[in-house]
Amino acid sequence: MSTIGFYLPVVLVIAMAAGFAILNIVVSSLLGPKVESAIKGLAYESGMDAIGTTKKRFNIRFYVMAMTFLVFDVEIVFLYPWAVSFAQLQPRSPEAFLFFARIAFFVGTSVIAYIYAWRKGVFRWD
Repeated sequence: MSTIGFYLPVVLVIAMAAGFAILNIVVSSLLGPKVESAIKGLAYESGMDAIGTTKKRFNIRFYVMAMTFLVFDVEIVFLYPWAVSFAQLQPRSPEAFLFFARIAFFVGTSVIAYIYAWRKGVFRWD
């Protein structure tokens, strides 16, 4: 099997996902209602009418907390394939040590970033 053949399943899944997304957009635009009204143009927030201006400023801590969550969430996404690969290595081999050193560096820098954010007060809501 050629090296391109190894990527065929991935390309097929990506093509199916893109095709599904495009198909949903096209079908909803063809079959969906097309009547515009003043009520449909209003802002909708959890079934409540908007009170005041919608251009309200939010505290930057909301965004910083969201970015912190994303960083640690992505870290978990990287840890899972590493753990699967690490389990298949021979114990106490040089490759296993290298794998462990890499993930220790990755987790260590994340812990340092977490401690830095904690000391800067990112997680305080007062």
